[in-house]
Amino acid sequence: MKFNGLFAAALAAAALLAAGAQAQDRDGWPSSLTIGTASQGGTLYSYGAGTGAMIAEELGLNVSAEITGGPVQNVTLVQTGEHDIGLMTMGPMYEAWTGKSELAPGLEHKDIRALFPMYTSAFHAVALRSSGIGSIADLDGRRVSVGPAGGTPGTYWPRIFDALGVAPRISYTSGSDAADQLKDGLIDAYFFAAGLPVSSFSQLDAEADVTIFGFTSEEQEKVLAGFPSVAKFTVPAGTYPSQTEDLNSVAMWNFAVANKSMPESLAYEITKLVLGNNDRMLQVHAASRETVIGNWKNNSFLPFHAGAVRYLEEQGQVIPPELRD
Repeated sequence: MKFNGLFAAALAAAALLAAGAQAQDRDGWPSSLTIGTASQGGTLYSYGAGTGAMIAEELGLNVSAEITGGPVQNVTLVQTGEHDIGLMTMGPMYEAWTGKSELAPGLEHKDIRALFPMYTSAFHAVALRSSGIGSIADLDGRRVSVGPAGGTPGTYWPRIFDALGVAPRISYTSGSDAADQLKDGLIDAYFFAAGLPVSSFSQLDAEADVTIFGFTSEEQEKVLAGFPSVAKFTVPAGTYPSQTEDLNSVAMWNFAVANKSMPESLAYEITKLVLGNNDRMLQVHAASRETVIGNWKNNSFLPFHAGAVRYLEEQGQVIPPELRD
């Protein structure tokens, strides 16, 4: 009986210590989090909503995934403290970091810190087969959507068209609206950049007779030469049911970011939860196959949050001094 009493006392003491540790770990945590995503119909929104639901369930916080214009807007919302987490493509992230954001020109977004790698955004396009459009060279004078203004495709596709010497008539709409407009004949092609597969492209492929296309080899080389923030990429055959061949593409990496003021313990727990549960992340979106620890190396300039550094180093990663908060 004495032993049982001592054992019970020890358990009670351990529980008190654990409760104290948990309370200490949550010091400064907000009761809710806001995640900036992008428009519905794209990968960022699906990924952000699913990740937010997992954070809410596991960390006991109220989490909302907000529809936004995309990364150009997300980074400024995190910099100013209006959002807690932003889902970012690293091209717009670098422009904001260096004070060249189209939304906030001159403001260096130096309070932004990386949390975890997400996936690559592949640039490709879809058109109705009846339109006769099967390549970028066919676009002069045609009506095309490039996603919402402020998103990665909405920022970079117009620049790419200029670099390739084509002059389509550009409109800015959400991914889901662009898909509907294409089916209704209101636009001739829909150009996007997101993790694979793009849900609105998959929907179009299932519901209409479409052509999904990328770049010619010559176009790809011109884009790679003119845009240092993109890398050579291939959209594998079979990404969409009607796509029987590999597509030449270019891609940018996406990372989740936070303000440096986020409590270190919260940044640690979010990074640990996402990078430590890839099987569960794959249920959020197939693009999460790239949401793995080793892909932190695809960030070459943005310092990681101290909480993210702690988790990565626990996993045996060596974060260079220039990427430490």
